[in-house]
Amino acid sequence: MSHNVSLISTLATGFGLALILGFIAERIRLPALVGYLLAGVAIGPATPGFVADVGIAAQLSEIGVMLLMFGVGLHFSLKDLMAVKRIALPGAVVQMGAATLLGMGLAAWWGWSTGAALVFGLSLSCASTVVLLKALEARGTLESVNGRIAVGWLVVEDLATVLILVLLPPLAPVLGGHAQGAGGEPLWQTIAQTLAQMAAFVVLMLVVGRRVLPWLLWQVARTGSRELFTLMVIAVAIGIAYGAGVLFHVSFALGAFFAGMVMRESEYSHRAAQESLPLRDSFSVLFFVSVGMLVDPMTLVDQPLQLLGVVAIVMAGKAIAATALVLLFRYPLNTAMTVSASLAQIGEFSFILAGLGLQLGLLPKAGMDLVLAAALISIALNPVMFAMIQPLQRWVLNRSAFARKLEARDDPYAELPQTTARQFLEGQVVLVGFGRVGRRIAQALADREIPFVVADQNRETVEALRKRGLAAVSGDASDPMVLVQAHIANAAMLVVAVPDSMKARQMAETARQLNPGIEIVLRTQGEEESALLRGEGLGTVFHGEEELARGMSRHVLQRFNAPMPDEVSPMATPAH
Repeated sequence: MSHNVSLISTLATGFGLALILGFIAERIRLPALVGYLLAGVAIGPATPGFVADVGIAAQLSEIGVMLLMFGVGLHFSLKDLMAVKRIALPGAVVQMGAATLLGMGLAAWWGWSTGAALVFGLSLSCASTVVLLKALEARGTLESVNGRIAVGWLVVEDLATVLILVLLPPLAPVLGGHAQGAGGEPLWQTIAQTLAQMAAFVVLMLVVGRRVLPWLLWQVARTGSRELFTLMVIAVAIGIAYGAGVLFHVSFALGAFFAGMVMRESEYSHRAAQESLPLRDSFSVLFFVSVGMLVDPMTLVDQPLQLLGVVAIVMAGKAIAATALVLLFRYPLNTAMTVSASLAQIGEFSFILAGLGLQLGLLPKAGMDLVLAAALISIALNPVMFAMIQPLQRWVLNRSAFARKLEARDDPYAELPQTTARQFLEGQVVLVGFGRVGRRIAQALADREIPFVVADQNRETVEALRKRGLAAVSGDASDPMVLVQAHIANAAMLVVAVPDSMKARQMAETARQLNPGIEIVLRTQGEEESALLRGEGLGTVFHGEEELARGMSRHVLQRFNAPMPDEVSPMATPAH
């Protein structure tokens, strides 16, 4: 063929080889993304044989990043972001500083200049949001408290990295590099302009976008065309991301994230998430393939000790620093380990920072090779880090008195205040979870003046409830001590409003042991989970789809003045 088909050949070889190697990786019990990374290495310029177009692959992977961040925004509201600001903001800043210092120390030991060491350290400090999201989605913990803290932490890191990318060129001459497109503006003016542009974009999205985008989505949905609806979702995700980069100098990823976050205000947000899912999954594969294409395998041979040191900083140094920070903020060990696993890798922003440092004459070529090789290794091993959380937590708690002391230390929100009224200590409802379902249940109880105590993992949520004068304790209610602090022994009812059947079972068993006569109400996500919990006779089980069918049936029958055949909900079967 005489036509230029580099795009088609890149897609064909990238998807095809990723499928084969991803399948092999899964068969030998490795994460599929390891296969995707190796597929990129195989079709990259550093290995013999067919070489795909690196530039096209990078742009396609950028689309994957946009769509993935857009999907996260659809499930991550501004309230979620603000709820974790107290730990995400200082944690991200301090952790990036610690990782940068470790990287600078290692580079200085090798004899690199101060500018090179700084760029190298910064490149190691920022984790990949894409890798984190894939890990959280694979484990179904994206919308958990730990998942929100980790995502919020990385969003803050992304914002800080965008600022660094803008400030690095004017600082390059001072650090020993050369200026690139310098306009002769003072540094303070560059900083002020950057902050103003970022603030303008955020305000525009939160003030105008929150009203316009849901309205546009509604107008398109009214046409009844599925194709137009899907096109609207993709156009918004990519269009706003592109506009954020061109007009406001915000990264594509952050632009797409805010686009999804404001579109979450629409009642069609769940449908938008479903419509964009196939494209998100497909293009996210190309992200990992493109990472592999950039890696030179000879780095493993030419610089093995240097690479080992870099990987140690990324996977051990950053993880230890994050764990210490989270524990310092008095969060549980499980949260600390989840955040540390989330940060134990580097990705897209690391490449951009290192590449910019190379263009400015600050970072040597060897530094870029080390960053890319460390990214491949850390991304490949990141699923292992997540898989180690539970067994490592058990091992540490079983063998370390200090760890048990940290886990059992006093938390100002882990128990009810001494001034709590007696009505919240006897005959009350213990409500586990204050999410979308829990809030509605709490409102119904409050309207009827039924006393209740909320148990929620998010300490900021508990603090906000306390300020409103409500009784609440923080912690994972699957831990018996949390239910004890909620006075489950004297409660009339336990209502579990979180859709986690494993933890719900533990909560129910604890409640039965401490209060054999307590009534238990459980929430589940799937029919199989509902059937299992009903079979165990733990309590009254509610399943969302069945409850929805029940409510719709009641409305239809009442419209035709027909009596309901059975007043007992088919999905709310009491235990026998």
